[in-house]
Amino acid sequence: MNPSDSIPSAAAGSAAAIAEAGRRVIAIEAAAIIALGARIDGDFSRAVELILHCRGRVVVSGIGKSGHIARKIAATMASTGTPAFFVHPAEASHGDLGMITTEDVVIALSNSGETDELLTVLPVVKRKGVPLVAMTGNPRSSLARIADVHLDVAVDAEACPLNLAPTASTTAALVMGDALAVALLEARGFTADDFAASHPAGQLGRRLLVRIEDVMHSGAELPRVLPGASVMDALVEMTAKRLGMTAVADAEDRLHGVFTDGDLRRALDDASVDLRATPVSALMTAHPRTIGPEQLAIEAARLMEAHKISALLVTAEDGRLLGALNFHDLLRARVI
Repeated sequence: MNPSDSIPSAAAGSAAAIAEAGRRVIAIEAAAIIALGARIDGDFSRAVELILHCRGRVVVSGIGKSGHIARKIAATMASTGTPAFFVHPAEASHGDLGMITTEDVVIALSNSGETDELLTVLPVVKRKGVPLVAMTGNPRSSLARIADVHLDVAVDAEACPLNLAPTASTTAALVMGDALAVALLEARGFTADDFAASHPAGQLGRRLLVRIEDVMHSGAELPRVLPGASVMDALVEMTAKRLGMTAVADAEDRLHGVFTDGDLRRALDDASVDLRATPVSALMTAHPRTIGPEQLAIEAARLMEAHKISALLVTAEDGRLLGALNFHDLLRARVI
């Protein structure tokens, strides 16, 4: 029976038919992915071991839709601790084979396992002694037979109602590639910090790379007054440094407290307070929240949110005052 015979057409354009077509595609591709679970076996483990012991790079290749999936697999591996790149098989036969060394491992993708462009260049790769991992939908194919390890990504049917357009098969290959990349990641002990190091421009990279010392105000930019300074002196310092607060610290940098906009408002509401005569130490918040310079900037954001504050003082392990930052500094650093 033609696979399309039992599939209702959405050609009429009704909302119900269109929605059903979408659900059908998802169901077929989900079933294809679930079927892969039984194929994570010794061959999968051998493929991971080959790549783990590779002293060069992983070269991923494929053509057509398999080529698009191969590019994505190479990109995922490269960003998760496994150096990898894509080589187009047609270009490989015109000189790009020189990019592949005896230290590398090749992963070749072809649903049929009979792609001419791959079968033209892979015997040369094999003669160079380069290990070959094949990912196909046909374990008896030419590509599967010449590979050192074969990963079976066969599907019962494509999600395309004509059973022609690569849909479920490319999804299965993509998921198998992700499984390889993540298994390698875990085997290498790859961490979030490692991931951030290769993604410095992304939001995750900023959250995992930017530290308090990178964004804090220090030296002449740090608002600070001595404990004996008046509230008016503190107000002048806060206005000049524009962080909405000032640290109160002695000449040896020992932190006594913090005087904030909120403390100032409360002082202004109290008619008995003489701003010029009252020492800031009488109105400051003692034992303020602080953070260390080596901590991630995102931790400052969490502290501010948890304690409903907009600024933090930065101190060394021995309590010495080092700097200050506020919510706007985190925004400028694009940490939040």
